[in-house]
Amino acid sequence: MSVNTTHQSDTSSTVVPPRIVRNTQSTNDDDVLECSLHYLPKPLLREFGHVFRDEHVRFGGDSNNSDNDNKALQLLAIPTNQHAREDLVAVGDHIEAEKDRLLNVFLTFGKNICDQLRSQGFWADFIDPCSGLPMISLNCNKVYSEVDGMECLLNYKAYNAGFCKILTHPKWGSAVYPATIFAYAPLEVAKTLLESLPSAT
Repeated sequence: MSVNTTHQSDTSSTVVPPRIVRNTQSTNDDDVLECSLHYLPKPLLREFGHVFRDEHVRFGGDSNNSDNDNKALQLLAIPTNQHAREDLVAVGDHIEAEKDRLLNVFLTFGKNICDQLRSQGFWADFIDPCSGLPMISLNCNKVYSEVDGMECLLNYKAYNAGFCKILTHPKWGSAVYPATIFAYAPLEVAKTLLESLPSAT
């Protein structure tokens, strides 16, 4: 019996399962990301609170937006993973150059998603993969663990290598670059935004 690997990463928190999308902010067709949409499960709710505290509640978005009522707002995660051209566990100048490329792809993608949500009056932020700190929220100095997040949201595996925890993607192994976007928005708004992203062919 064959196993459909496309759904092995689905968890109870999954709203939109992982798929490969193009970064619409890039002219390079190779700049693609795997992304999905999730509710925050309890372990990540605690982690979110440590990292962001109450930044999402204090966000001064468009309070006149009739859709922006507290009952409709939910804490959501959009984990992204990129297939690296190199095994990122290795070292060398070419590895650092690849990490820089992947970082730039995510930063333009994450900023675009957050800008779209924030322009509608909803809070959104994305994690700097280099520091583990939020990119937009100020006065947040608790580091977010991308590896722990991917384990929790997607059931991806990790292993310890010295003092580092290495994420392994079910298809790409350790040639993977994880990074996460968070939002406090109505589920349908985030779902519509994510589903509007063009699939990579």
